[in-house]
Amino acid sequence: MSRHDHDHDHAHEHTGADHAGHGHDGHGHGPGGHSHGVDPDADRRWLAIALALIGGFMAVEVVIGVMAHSLALISDAAHMLTDAVSIVLALIAMRLAARPARGGFTYGLKRAEILSAQANGLTLLLLAVWLAYEAVRRLLDPPPVEGGLVLVTALAGIVVNVAAAWCISRANRSSLAVEGAYQHILNDLFAFIGTAVSGLIVLTTGFVQADAIATLVVVVLMVKAGYGLVRESGRIFLEAAPAHVDPDSVGDRLVAHVPVTEVHDLHIWTITSGQAALSAHVLVEPAGDCHAVRRELELLLAKEYGITHTTLQVDHVQDALLSVGRPGEDPEGADPHCADAHGPVHREGPHAH
Repeated sequence: MSRHDHDHDHAHEHTGADHAGHGHDGHGHGPGGHSHGVDPDADRRWLAIALALIGGFMAVEVVIGVMAHSLALISDAAHMLTDAVSIVLALIAMRLAARPARGGFTYGLKRAEILSAQANGLTLLLLAVWLAYEAVRRLLDPPPVEGGLVLVTALAGIVVNVAAAWCISRANRSSLAVEGAYQHILNDLFAFIGTAVSGLIVLTTGFVQADAIATLVVVVLMVKAGYGLVRESGRIFLEAAPAHVDPDSVGDRLVAHVPVTEVHDLHIWTITSGQAALSAHVLVEPAGDCHAVRRELELLLAKEYGITHTTLQVDHVQDALLSVGRPGEDPEGADPHCADAHGPVHREGPHAH
């Protein structure tokens, strides 16, 4: 078996538009294929309905908020504006992500949805800062608030946001862009509940500061949701492993598979929401079957970690040029590919991570 002995067999099974599996040159997508959730056209339809509900009510709420002198209502309207923007971004990201990979974009434009999610998170955080400032200012110098008008409008807003949230929940929330829009709507629903409570308090007790206090409660929820979106999208942009996958554990699991003796240059990252990818250099015993090991490891990764997009370079350990940092070896004989391993080198027995 040669040093770079690769399996050029192709196995294609098609069910509808999905690929059940294929492998070539040590590269495979595993037996599980790709699952991209529900039909993108259905997603776009549900998002468009939610956008119409949000946009229509937002225009009405701005007028009523000004008439009632209610910061809570105006903040809700501003939040609904970011809701509408988040849905528009999700719709644009869906269309871009659906474009096939070509030219310099070898993954296509799948990360457009991650850009959308990050934009949604940042708008939530920026809006929270502005609302917090306005709320504190109104706590110190509260203007008169029309409690009855605030209460009625907030109750109507709750109905609209429940309907919009239900629409978006029907879409594929495994998409970070859709999840970002959903978090916007959900936070807006909480905001309307708080506004309704504050309107009732103002109406029954005359305590106008309740309007600003309700706004501060919403600010806390916005910061929590915004931070979560920025953190998750940031992990993907920084090529971090999926949050539920520990690369060290994966490396140890691979090297424990007979006849594997070493795994290095192990990389795990996320292409876009729900699509993890892995690449690694695997060394096997001299008598090991490189092709069989590759297929077995692909099955293992798909079954135990849900990683179906894998690129594994499998070679025999007897080729000294492909070893990494082994004591007593001639450094001049090292293969430039492995002269400096990217990350930990996983071998049998205790080793540093």
